[in-house]
Amino acid sequence: MCDDYTAEAEEEALRKRGLSRREFTALGAAAALAGCAGANGTAADGGELVERTVQVTTSDGVADAFFVHPAQGAHPGVILWPDIAGLRDVFKIMARRLASQGYAVLAVNQYYRNAPAPVLGAFSEWRTPEGREKIAPMREAITPSATTRDAKAFVAYLDQQQSVDKARGIGSNGYCMGGPFTVRTAAAAPGRVRAAASFHGAGLVAEGDDSPHELLDDTQAAYLFAIARNDDEKSPDHKTILRQAADAAGVPAEIEVYPADHGWCVADSPAYDATQAERAWSAMMRLFDGL
Repeated sequence: MCDDYTAEAEEEALRKRGLSRREFTALGAAAALAGCAGANGTAADGGELVERTVQVTTSDGVADAFFVHPAQGAHPGVILWPDIAGLRDVFKIMARRLASQGYAVLAVNQYYRNAPAPVLGAFSEWRTPEGREKIAPMREAITPSATTRDAKAFVAYLDQQQSVDKARGIGSNGYCMGGPFTVRTAAAAPGRVRAAASFHGAGLVAEGDDSPHELLDDTQAAYLFAIARNDDEKSPDHKTILRQAADAAGVPAEIEVYPADHGWCVADSPAYDATQAERAWSAMMRLFDGL
């Protein structure tokens, strides 16, 4: 998870690049991913993408989200859960890239109960005292039951859209704190959510019956658990527990510790590793092929 332990790895990564946190932030996530397919609003087949900010009614209020999909046809829906810094430009870029591959992507603001997105402009803001103070009460509002309620609403929203193919399954991908939310999404709508990808997910294995790993038996999805090496160093038994839980539930699960640190998939994170991020992205695309 994004704690002092992972912050040390981030500082080391920046030192190797010869950058301060301020200099890295100034580079911007958009520049880091400018060459990605779909980042400019074009689908892989040359068609256009359509994007807009939408409002999704949940049992707790109205959530804002970024919805992007190919202009033509109906496609599998995907719910994208951002990391601890929330929905911001880097996740919109990632949503566009995924949409360019033929998906209708709903990138959600998990902090909607407190504020519209963006709550923070970049991951670096989370590392400041002001950023942590701002996020702290917002995180407290996101309980396991709240996430489950939200997931049901997001699935229902996608199923109301003409751009979503209801004959295909829905996928979910999540990063950092969003990682376990993908499992909760699969458990919230087991008849619809058929694939879930967690990248450097925090809290996948916890105490209690509502731990994400305990919910696998309540799902019908295939999984990708891409684990950061420093998360694995801190909790080396979690990958084994996830494997045992997936096998006991009879659900397919690809579980791998990547040679990269927590946050490696997100371009505005100091731990971003382009090579390993592409490997993880390719693994996700193989998983979503089954939707």
